[in-house]
Amino acid sequence: VQVVESGGGLAHIGGSLRLSCAISGDTFDDWAIGWFRQAPGKEREGVSCLSTSSMTPRLADSAKGRFTISVDSAWKTVYLQMNSLTPEDTAVYYCAIVPEGDYNDCLEADHMDIWGKGTLVTVSA
Repeated sequence: VQVVESGGGLAHIGGSLRLSCAISGDTFDDWAIGWFRQAPGKEREGVSCLSTSSMTPRLADSAKGRFTISVDSAWKTVYLQMNSLTPEDTAVYYCAIVPEGDYNDCLEADHMDIWGKGTLVTVSA
């Protein structure tokens, strides 16, 4: 299984970006998918996630009210819609999946198994 992120780039403060995560290879009946980010000098943190067992998205506090995770019906592409961007959102954004993932742990980077290489998001004035 491979995951490849896209959609990063430069955004203005208050602007929007939509990230995509393409999933290829074998699929699973039960898995969790998450978006994570890592800013320079900081640890990787969970942004939003969901799982096949629960389609109710989980959101980090920093993402609530601004970011939305969604997945296509085939579970081949996962999106992260990011609105009202601030400079604090500047980071490399990663998509990650884990087979038979626990919905309650899907915001924890250590819980995820397969990672993409990330896509850079830069927010500036």
